[in-house]
Amino acid sequence: MNSNFFRQEVDAAVDALLLQQVILYPTDTVWGLGCDAEVPPAVERLYKLKSRPTDKACIVLVADEAMFAKYAAVVPPNLAGLLAGQERPTTYIVPGSRHLAAKLLAPDGTIGLRVVSTDEFSHKVLRRLGHGLVSTSANLSGEPAPAIYADVAPALVRGADYVVSWRQQDVTPAIPSRVVRVRADGGLEVVRA
Repeated sequence: MNSNFFRQEVDAAVDALLLQQVILYPTDTVWGLGCDAEVPPAVERLYKLKSRPTDKACIVLVADEAMFAKYAAVVPPNLAGLLAGQERPTTYIVPGSRHLAAKLLAPDGTIGLRVVSTDEFSHKVLRRLGHGLVSTSANLSGEPAPAIYADVAPALVRGADYVVSWRQQDVTPAIPSRVVRVRADGGLEVVRA
């Protein structure tokens, strides 16, 4: 790994996010479009760029359990155990908090949160930004999620304010996260395996 290049890409992504811009970046799963999850105008722009229906929620990446707790109105009591037992990136649907841009919440008030632990790039960006990072697959609404950078639609590449160069040459196919809803009793309901 070229540590200078890596650091420059993290810095550039964070700078764009601090300017309330939309980035195209490699997540811990597929390529994604993202912005600061606390900035409503940036979230609005992201939805417009993706042509995403306004009633469809987005996932928010977080750095750790503390950041998860900031954005979840109800934190699963067994969160540490859930995270420790993950075999692949997993998004947890929980009631959302007031700290998020309202458009990110589903009509029932829930939000999908995913703690990034396996991807150094996303984790460093989250740590530096200090806020949750919207993560929606970098595809036009209804199209397949891009497993590699080359699969990203040119319109999205042109439309993003900053396109991360890190991992653009990586052709290892990625898959979306597993999605589970956390029930009131702490149990899990699989939404997407």
